[in-house]
Amino acid sequence: RDERRDSPPVKTASAEGQKMKRFGWREWVVLLAFLLTLTITGLFVARTVRRAVYWHNHQDEPIRPWMNVLYVSHSYRVPPHVLYQAIGLSPYPPPDRRPLQKIADEQHRPVSDLIKELENAITHARPPYPPPPPPPHPNDRGGSP
Repeated sequence: RDERRDSPPVKTASAEGQKMKRFGWREWVVLLAFLLTLTITGLFVARTVRRAVYWHNHQDEPIRPWMNVLYVSHSYRVPPHVLYQAIGLSPYPPPDRRPLQKIADEQHRPVSDLIKELENAITHARPPYPPPPPPPHPNDRGGSP
C-alpha cells in the first residue's frame, strides 16, 4: 500500500489568506536608520562626482584676477607652496584665499605681473623640469643647524 495516499494533504503557503506582519517600533527604527544612511551616502557620492566633473573640465584654465592661489594650484596640478613662493607669500600659516587681484593690490604691482610669475612657476614645476622641492617646514628660518 502507498502511504502517501493515507497522509493528510500538505498545506503550502500562498499569498492569499496570509496577512503581512506589521512593523514594530524596532523595525521602523532600523528602516529609518537604513534610509538615513542611504541618503547621506548618496549626498557624498553626488558631491564627489560633481567635484570630479568640475575639475576635469577646469584643468589648465587661464589664470584670471578673481582666482586665488589654491584654485590655480588645483587647476594646474602644482603644489601650492611653489606658487606661494613664486609671488613672495609664505604658505604658512593657513592658506591664503585672497583673489590674485587683491594680492597684487596689496603688493603694489599690476595683477598681470603676478599672473606672469605664477605662469613661470607653473612651467618650471612641471616636466621636463625636475619636480619642485618639498615645502619648507614652518619653523625653518633658512639658517644652518
